[in-house]
Amino acid sequence: MIRLALRCRAEQAEAVLAELLEVAPSGVEEVSASGVVEYAVYGAPGELPDIGLFAARVGDALVEVTTAEVPDDWDERWKRFYFPVLVGGRLYIRPPWERAAERGGVEEVVIDPGGAFGTGTHPTTRMCLELMLEAGSGRGRSFCDLGCGSGVLAIAAAKLGFEPVLGVDADDAAIGEADRNARANGVLIELRREDLRGQTAPVADVVAANLTAGLLEEVARGWAAAGDKPGMLIASGILRVQADGVASALGAADMSELKRLASGDWIAILAE
Repeated sequence: MIRLALRCRAEQAEAVLAELLEVAPSGVEEVSASGVVEYAVYGAPGELPDIGLFAARVGDALVEVTTAEVPDDWDERWKRFYFPVLVGGRLYIRPPWERAAERGGVEEVVIDPGGAFGTGTHPTTRMCLELMLEAGSGRGRSFCDLGCGSGVLAIAAAKLGFEPVLGVDADDAAIGEADRNARANGVLIELRREDLRGQTAPVADVVAANLTAGLLEEVARGWAAAGDKPGMLIASGILRVQADGVASALGAADMSELKRLASGDWIAILAE
């Protein structure tokens, strides 16, 4: 296993991350220290994204690129990056190697991330979960998770009473892992492999879309062209500098922003 890392000054991090997510949309590891931010992706030799001009600069941002061989015990060491998360006092998201919730009245979602993005620990996922709770009761309402990854949002929706629940992802591995996680949590969700680029995304009473800003804008344009839209949208995966552009695209699809959450460099938008 190889770790490929890009290091830049903290004030340049948003621009670098925005470009990196275009070639590594499944997500990256982020490490910050002393005014420097490092983003990393992992893969076997030959499987890592082609970073092209990243080696020199991204816009005005100079970046340092390094590669390192991951130690043989990485299959155990990586687990320290995933930990239990309690959201809104109602949703408890944990990996299977952590202890079960010690309090009652919470819905527990157990997620083994495998090779798919999404465990509840990343700010983009946590904000989606917070906005799902604010979206109201799931009873009698449908839910769609665009870019479902490991299935955490779709599974949480099913636990909250949404039905039917659909998860969509372009990655076969993500679909497989979402299915495995759904079975482990005892919920029924429909999973569909679908590339959201160039076609109209599905709609539902509530849609969660933890995607890149560029893809969110493309999805919104597709809904506008089709004359269709979700009853409510939770959009995440958006950097601060990109938030107004995404909100504008949603407005063109006849959706109004209701709320905006922020966590570090990340923004999530609730719209209807």
